[in-house]
Amino acid sequence: MAQRILEPGQIETLALRSIPRIRLPDRTLLFSRRAARLRKLASTAAIGDYLQFIAALVDAQHAAMGRLSLPPASAAAPSAAAAPPDAADIASPSGRRMPPLHPSIWRRTPHWRHTLEHICEALAGQGFPPAVGATIANIRRATPEWIEAQADAVLATLAQGVDIAAAPFVMAALQVHWGAASGGLAADDVKALDIPGVCPVCGTLPVASLVCANSPYQGYRYLHCALCATEWHMVRVQCSQCGASGKSIGYHSMERATADGGAAAAEIPATRAETCEECRGYRKILYQEKDPGVEPVADDLASLGLDLLLGREGYHRASGNPLLWQAA
Repeated sequence: MAQRILEPGQIETLALRSIPRIRLPDRTLLFSRRAARLRKLASTAAIGDYLQFIAALVDAQHAAMGRLSLPPASAAAPSAAAAPPDAADIASPSGRRMPPLHPSIWRRTPHWRHTLEHICEALAGQGFPPAVGATIANIRRATPEWIEAQADAVLATLAQGVDIAAAPFVMAALQVHWGAASGGLAADDVKALDIPGVCPVCGTLPVASLVCANSPYQGYRYLHCALCATEWHMVRVQCSQCGASGKSIGYHSMERATADGGAAAAEIPATRAETCEECRGYRKILYQEKDPGVEPVADDLASLGLDLLLGREGYHRASGNPLLWQAA
């Protein structure tokens, strides 16, 4: 029997077709799982009190998600607003396809501010430090114009114009609405973008990446969106910021700093930083095989020591954590 010999490029194409490209969030479990992970990490972390506060914030997100009237998948929207446009029909002025839930296309409705109020109300009486209470009070007294301006700045990740104290609360409310919308889409309807390191659903940068352990995703790496929680496939040993690969990529951890990517599988911790010598950037990479409970936002927050280590070595974060904002 004659056998067809495939060229390397054809092999890669067939492999990519067999890999699930998109993992959309489960709207009912997204925040409850994150809160549970934060509490587990808080029990042993040096910043345990901070992680407990973020867990309470995520609990409030879960409760707020339950208040939303979620439409069917074919008409995902944050409230009674119109459904998002089809990604296949959206193009920027330059002709490039735009993500269907990009903030410039999928306009948020004023309803998101009610979610922000619900989150603030849920946290107001929980006995957190006075600074937290003062921030919540400031948000609840603020004008709609100020709140909307903060949302614009947070979505644009502007270093200037963002109230650092209020930003986690604002982002938390926005995450509820974008997570609800992305969770109502169909994965087959999400089209690929020209820039693989950008969320194909909302255009936001990833917070970290995840190497999955369960079928049909086993062994594949997915980037996790900081806003809508969509995950999309990207090949491993490749910089998610500039696209460099091979010897330019290194791996670092608190347990064992290594820049050669050659650690034995048994020595790889659940959380590492994938660094790039071309752009000097990095993002965390999590391994479910080492810890089935890893969660991108939670484990990224719990490993701030690794950020300090890499900062001393001259690397910069390719993008920040959505619930941790710092001054420029």
